[in-house]
Parts: sequence; C-alpha cells; structure tokens
Amino acid sequence: MRAFARLAALGLLLLAMFEPAASAAERLDEKQRIAVVSAFPPEWVALQADLSDRAEHEINGRKFITGKLAGKDVVLFLSGVSMVNAAMTTQSALDQFVVTSVVFSGIAGGVDPALSIGDVVIADQWGQYLEAVFARKTDSGFEIPAFLPKDKFAGYGMIVPRSVGIARKGGADEETKFWFPSDPALLDAARKVAAKLDLLACASDNSCLAKPPKIVVGGNGVSGQAFVDNAEFRDYVHKTFDAKVLDMESAAVAHVTYSNGVPFLAVRSLSDLAGGGEGANQMATFMALASTNSAHVVKALLAEMP
Repeated sequence: MRAFARLAALGLLLLAMFEPAASAAERLDEKQRIAVVSAFPPEWVALQADLSDRAEHEINGRKFITGKLAGKDVVLFLSGVSMVNAAMTTQSALDQFVVTSVVFSGIAGGVDPALSIGDVVIADQWGQYLEAVFARKTDSGFEIPAFLPKDKFAGYGMIVPRSVGIARKGGADEETKFWFPSDPALLDAARKVAAKLDLLACASDNSCLAKPPKIVVGGNGVSGQAFVDNAEFRDYVHKTFDAKVLDMESAAVAHVTYSNGVPFLAVRSLSDLAGGGEGANQMATFMALASTNSAHVVKALLAEMP
C-alpha cells in the first residue's frame, strides 16, 4: 500500500513537471491569420490605426496584436531591426499563431539608380548578401579557403558572399540557397495594387519628394547586418546582385518562411539611397513618409488577397 502511494505521488510530481511544457506548446490564438510584420514603429502605428477587434499578446517581451485589417484576420508585430531579431520574431509568430502568409512592411535603401526616394519596391526574391567569407589577402588578390565551395558572386575586397544551407519543412536533405522567392499569388496581388494605388509625395512637415513615388513589383532585394550609406558599396550591390533595394530584415524573414513552407512578400519603401544621394543621408527626413506609404500599400495588398 505504501509502495502504491509512493508511485501515485511520483506520478503527480511528473505531471506537475511536464504540465508547463505542454501549456507552453499551446498557441495563443487558433484563428487563421496573415502576419503583418514591421521593422520600425511608424508603419506599425499606421497599420494599427485601422485595426478592429484588437487583442494584445506578448512573447518574450515582444507585443503581438491580433485583429481585422482591410477585411482580413491579421496578427501585427514589430520584427525589431536586424536579421536575428527579424528571424526570431517571425518564428515566434509561426509557432504561436496559425499563420497563412507573411507580409513585411518597412523602409529600405535604394540601390538601383533608376529608383528614387519614396518609391516602393516589392521584390521577386531576396538574398542574404552579407553571408560571407572574409577572404585571405594574397599577392594575386583575395582568396577563400580551398575547402569552401565558390559561389557565383564577385566579392567586395575581402568580403566574398556565399549561399547558406537550409533545412526545410518536408525536405529530405539540407539544400544550399542564396535567393528566397516571394509568393507568386502575393506578387499577383501586388501588381493589381501597383496599377491603381497613388502614393503620398509630401511629408507632414511639407518636405516633398523630387519625383512622384511609384510602386515597382519585381527584381531582386538583398538584406544584411549592416546599415549602408556608402556610394561605392551601393554600386557594387546593384551590379553584383542586380538588386533594386537593400535592408536589414526581409531576407531573414524570407528564409524563415521558406523553411516553414509559408507564403511571403516584402513591401519596402525607399527612405534613402544607401549613400547614393547628394549630401547627407535623407532617411531621417523621409522615414515617416516612406513608412506611411509602405503601410498604405500593405493595407491595399491585404484587401486584394483572397
């Protein structure tokens, strides 16, 4: 009898030990939602202005807000600046909510000379261009170790870009990738938005853009750990990756969504030219305007989505 009592007590102890783990695995919300991710507070605030049925949740100190936006069930959250923050918060959302697709809203630096501050870029694909080898300097130039596979991209001095190994949901083996694709259906919706949506040209302080802003759907975007304000490096990025835009989060989110098998699209409004403009960087002048335009595009995009 005493042995039975001890076993029963042990069973209760084990249940108590495992109960928190089971609770931690439960989702915060069971409704299917589109995740709308912002890098900076301005677009996050702009998106919340039209949100209904609002409810707040918290994961690791980060706020996640559910509700309805443009007729769609959504979960809004800030990624935080940086590739690591963006990857971490996106995976948290995928783990804790039933996410059907991920749309990123944010500002960026333009690297294509054909684009201007205020233009909005929705790229076909995203690459992590600062995943790299810092190469050894030799008499004949910079060389990466012989045991590392060479990628197709030219280096910038000692910085030699390379692809990353990817494990994917449903995949048998790890694959090596540089480009992460945007979802074709979401790109189609973006083209419909681009054909009919007008963007703002002036900020609240009456700082106006030199050219009316436009929405560009297609081309390449790249992301990395550095804020870029260098004309020479900007030129390298444009020529090497045929890139239109660079930022510090989109490719990380594209990587996470690809691994999880979730559709992805990034909407990036140009707040500056990554060092390509005359004089000082203009991000501080046009960040609010770029953020507002990005939020407008995202709301129109949500309305177009099935």
